[in-house]
Amino acid sequence: MPHGAKACNENMSVLNPRQDQPDHAAAVDPQTLLSTLEDPVCRTILEAATEEWLTAPEISERCDVPCSTTYRKVERLAESGLIEESVRISSTGHHATGYRTAFEDVTIGVSESGDLEVDVSRTSAPGAAAD
Repeated sequence: MPHGAKACNENMSVLNPRQDQPDHAAAVDPQTLLSTLEDPVCRTILEAATEEWLTAPEISERCDVPCSTTYRKVERLAESGLIEESVRISSTGHHATGYRTAFEDVTIGVSESGDLEVDVSRTSAPGAAAD
């Protein structure tokens, strides 16, 4: 389960992008990336988190997916470099992790040697779309 997972709080608004996130997309096996994108729940989460940062409980509610499934899928998406994390800091001192889709396009091709090639076009700098 991702750290900082807490119930939603309306007072949470400041976002601090996590700086310790490696650029997973460069290191992720194309088959892993494709199987993640093939998962319908993962795709639903990516759609929901495209326009704004959402906590796992918010994703769970919007996507009508159980929280336990949401946490597993968000972790899978983060490991694949398809979603980025940011800590929401509340004025009450509670913190929660927010998630946002981390790419604009995924291009799939086949190299001359027959290997799969996947190119992920990143969104702007992490945290740039904080609401």
